[in-house]
Amino acid sequence: MNEWWMPGLLVLNALLLLWLALRPGDRVSAELAQRLAREQRSELQDSERATRQELANSINLLQQALLSQAQAAREAQDAGLQRFGTTLTEQLQALGRRNTEQQTELRQSVEHRLAALQQGNEAKLEQMRATVDEKLHATLEQRLGESFKQVAERLEQVHQGLGDMRNLARDVGSLNRVLSNVKSRGIYGEVQLAGLLEQVLTVEQYAANVETVPGSGARVEFAIRLPGRRGAGTDSDAAPMWLPIDAKFPREDYERMLDAQERADAPAVEAAARALEQRLKLESRSIREKYIAAPHTTDFAILFLPTESLYAEALRRPGLVEALLREQRITLAGPTTLLATLTSLQMGFRTLALEQRSAEVWQVLGAVKTEFGKFGDVLDRTRKKLDEASASIAQAGVRTRAMARELRQVESLPEHQAAALLSGLAPDVPAERVVDPAADWDADPGKGV
Repeated sequence: MNEWWMPGLLVLNALLLLWLALRPGDRVSAELAQRLAREQRSELQDSERATRQELANSINLLQQALLSQAQAAREAQDAGLQRFGTTLTEQLQALGRRNTEQQTELRQSVEHRLAALQQGNEAKLEQMRATVDEKLHATLEQRLGESFKQVAERLEQVHQGLGDMRNLARDVGSLNRVLSNVKSRGIYGEVQLAGLLEQVLTVEQYAANVETVPGSGARVEFAIRLPGRRGAGTDSDAAPMWLPIDAKFPREDYERMLDAQERADAPAVEAAARALEQRLKLESRSIREKYIAAPHTTDFAILFLPTESLYAEALRRPGLVEALLREQRITLAGPTTLLATLTSLQMGFRTLALEQRSAEVWQVLGAVKTEFGKFGDVLDRTRKKLDEASASIAQAGVRTRAMARELRQVESLPEHQAAALLSGLAPDVPAERVVDPAADWDADPGKGV
C-alpha cells in the first residue's frame, strides 16, 4: 500500500464508484459499488493508520535528531560565547590600555600647549599693558592739559563776567538812584510813552503837554488828536477832540510788594497790594478830574504803566480794572497793550482818511468825465481834417500821374545839370521845408495841401 501507484488506484476506485452510483436501476452495480466503497474505506483506514504510525515514527526520529542537534548547537554556542567573551575581554583590556596611553599623551600635549599659550598670552598682555599705560598716560596728560586750559578760560570768562556784573551793579545802582526820585520816574514813564507814540502815530495825530480842558491850566503829558471836529457850526470848528494819556509809575508800593513776596510774608504782600490798588485809584481820580471834559475830550482817558510787571500786578487785583473803567472812566494800559491800542487807532485813522478822500475821488472822476466828452469832440474834428488831407493827397497823386504821362516825351537831363538849372530858377528855400511838405499842415490843419 506504500507504493507510488496507491493514490492513482484510489482515484480510479473513486471514479468507478461514482460511475456505478450514477447508473440508476442497476442493483448489481449498486451493491458492487457499496462493496467497493467499504473495501476502499477499509483500505483507506488501514493506509491512514499505517501513515500515522510512520509519521509518528518519523516525528520521533526527527525530534531525537533535533534534540541532539540542539544540544550540539548549544554546546558549540556556549563554547563560542566563552571564546568570544574571552576575546572581547582581552580586546577591551587592550583598548583601555591604549586609551589610557593616548589620554596620557593627550594630557601631556595639552599641558605643553597650554603652558606655551599661557606664556604667549602673558607676553602679549604685558606688551598690551605697556602700550595701554603709555597711551593712557599720554591721553591723561593731554586731557588734563585741555581741562586745565578750559578751566583757565572759564575762570577768565568768570572774571570778565564778574567785572561785567560789577559794572551792571553800578548801572543798576545808578538806575535805582534815578528811579528813587519821583520826578525821574515820571520822566522815565513819559519818555517810554513818547517812544510808543512816535513808533505808531504821526506828529499830526498826537500832541504833548495839552490843555485838554480849556481854561483849567492842567496839562496832560500826551493826548491823541482824534479825527473829526467838535462844536460843528460854531467858532470852535477847528478845535479837535483829545484822548488824554498820562503815565504813572508807583514804584515804592510795587517794590514793597516784591520784597514781601521774597520773604514769603503773605500779610505784607496783601497790604502792599492794597496800597498799590489805592494808589492807582487815586491817580485815576486825579486824571478824571483834571483831563476829562466832554465834548473837549473823550469820556475816558488812558493811565499808562511803564512796566509789564506792574501792569500784570494791576490785572491780578480782582475787579480793579473794571472798577477804574466803570467809576473813573480810566483804562489801564501797559507797554504792549498801549501799542496794540495805538495800532488800532492808527488803522481807524487810515480808514477815515480813505472815506474822506473817496468824495474827492468822485469829484475828480466827474471832472474827468466832462473833459473826456470834450476830448471826443476834438477827436471827431481831427478825424475830419485827416480825411480831408487824405483826399487832397489822393488828388495830388492823380495830378502827379497825369503830369508824368505828359512828360514821357521829354528827354531827361543829367542830374548835375538839372540841379544847377533848378537851383538857379528856384528861390532859396530851407532844406527842411523842401523835404517836409507836411509842415504847413502841422502848423495849420485847416489850410490843406
